[in-house]
Amino acid sequence: MTPEVTVTVRLVRSFEHRNFRPVVYHGVNLDQTVQEFLEFIKKDIAVRVGLPPPFRKHTYDTMKIIHQAHGAKTNELVVGLEDDEKLILRHGQSLQEAGVANETELALFCDTDYRQYKKNPVSTW
Repeated sequence: MTPEVTVTVRLVRSFEHRNFRPVVYHGVNLDQTVQEFLEFIKKDIAVRVGLPPPFRKHTYDTMKIIHQAHGAKTNELVVGLEDDEKLILRHGQSLQEAGVANETELALFCDTDYRQYKKNPVSTW
C-alpha cells in the first residue's frame, strides 16, 4: 500500500506578474492518477475559503514538479522553465509514477500561459 503524503500545490495565475498562491494538501494518495488529482484540486479550489476569486476561477490544466524534499530549488520565482519532459506530469500516470513523493511542491497552471511565457520569460511589476 502506498503511503499518503503531503503535497504543496502552487496555483500560478500569472507568470509575468509572479502571481501565485500555495495550497497544501495532506493525505494525498500517490496511487491516484495525475488526472484524478487535478480534478480533485479544481473542485477544491473552486470552493476554498480564503482563496481570492481570480485564483478560484482561473483555468488550470497542467502540473509540473517544482521541488522535491531534500533536492535543489530552482532560482526561478514562479516555476523553472527547464526539464519539461521530465517534470511535467502526464495525465495517464499515477502520481507516484510521475515522481511525486512526500513534500513535493507542484506548480498548477494553464499550459497556454506557460508556453507563451517560455517564449519570452520577462517578469513585469
